[in-house]
Amino acid sequence: MATIAAKCPHITVTIVDLNEARINAWNSDSLPIYEPGLDEIVKSCRGKNLFFSTDVKKGIEDADIIFASVNTPTKTQGVGKGRAADLRFIESVGRTIAQYSTRSKIVIEKSTVPIKTAEAIARVLTANEVSGGTIGKKFWILSNPEFLAEGTAMKDLDAPDRVLIGGQVDDAVQVLVDIYANWVPRDKILTTNLWSSELSKLVANAMLAQRVSSINSIARLCERTGADVKEVSRAIGADSRIGPKFLNASIGFGGSCFQKDILNLVYICEQFGLNEVAKYWQSVVDMNDNQKVAFTHRIISALFNTVTKKKIAVFGFAFKKDTGDVRETPALTVCDMLMADGGIVHVYDPKVAYDEAVQEFKYHGIEVNKEQFIFSKTPAEAADGAHAIVVLTEWDEFKTYSYEEFYRKMMKPAFLFDGRNMLDHEGLERLGFEVHALGKASSSGSADEGQGYITRACSSPSMRSLKPMRTLESGA
Repeated sequence: MATIAAKCPHITVTIVDLNEARINAWNSDSLPIYEPGLDEIVKSCRGKNLFFSTDVKKGIEDADIIFASVNTPTKTQGVGKGRAADLRFIESVGRTIAQYSTRSKIVIEKSTVPIKTAEAIARVLTANEVSGGTIGKKFWILSNPEFLAEGTAMKDLDAPDRVLIGGQVDDAVQVLVDIYANWVPRDKILTTNLWSSELSKLVANAMLAQRVSSINSIARLCERTGADVKEVSRAIGADSRIGPKFLNASIGFGGSCFQKDILNLVYICEQFGLNEVAKYWQSVVDMNDNQKVAFTHRIISALFNTVTKKKIAVFGFAFKKDTGDVRETPALTVCDMLMADGGIVHVYDPKVAYDEAVQEFKYHGIEVNKEQFIFSKTPAEAADGAHAIVVLTEWDEFKTYSYEEFYRKMMKPAFLFDGRNMLDHEGLERLGFEVHALGKASSSGSADEGQGYITRACSSPSMRSLKPMRTLESGA
């Protein structure tokens, strides 16, 4: 919404929320969320054509277009528990719009929703219209999902790969097309029917998550065979049919979207009797869960099969860099397993506060022992006296640290587990660290022995005497 306000100064954008504390934060100098570039845009437009208010009634009455941007979490109880989307907030928005609307409106789904949600919103609006005796108003429902990545959201909005608008009434669709056309090239504004638009958002996230789980599965094979997943990723990513994006091995995907949306897709498939399809997409989530567990087992195993009373420095708790979002962060599983084994976890993250991390634990029903889960003010403080450093978020600043200083103050042997494959592993090994990276045999392992045999064989006198040969390759 801030981007629309910035790109369309002739349009007044009012964001309403019943949460007074949240609205106060949006009206303050300290915004409630961190996103690179957001602060500057909000402050440049706020009070001009961008407003934040708790007056929901007035906001609805004055609006010609209403974007419904509410949370759609996974259900935690009842039918579809753990997979189906909880649509109570979307339903509540529909009832509120019907209650306060005094004229016709275009209502736009901005939240990620299951297919056919627009139909449910339309039923709520129509039923309340009839019961309220206000026949004559019309509500046109559109779908306009976001395809943003946290950390690059403002750049994604400024120059999107595409804008997707789904609707059944061409005139209503054109109104939204004209707004985006103020800065988005027309050929990048895609229009579809409602159901294609709703489903496209779920499928986009599922396909991206699938790539993460796919390369992570190959990383596991690389660790056993002596192959290097970075080299494999580079080789396959050079294929234009595949491309290089989302081919970096990691401890797994997190955030508010990927897992939630895949599980929702699984549930929808099951509802239509597509059980094999549902199992296929469920396997993407299962692989992601397994990756986190396997990585943590690797830590414990390397530290002589126990981390009891050992200090473990964790670098990063956010689910990815350039955000303070901890929802479904892989760090949750890793830290929980380390603490369950008796470890004392010291976390440093430049954007995550202790209370935010603890709240995520509580959301997953995990009680945190304050003696075992500690937030450090600096990375040096976290590493001081630690048995291991565990990198869980790919913050750029982690590459700039003086690991030589950390090494001197750590217990020996000093371990480093790179859950993002982002550091200079050879340099760290020269400092004395025992490095464990994803998709690569550890510095102390024996997976490289086979490569050693090949190297020795290739340097033997008989191999050196071979003359170059011409080769003929057939087939595809």
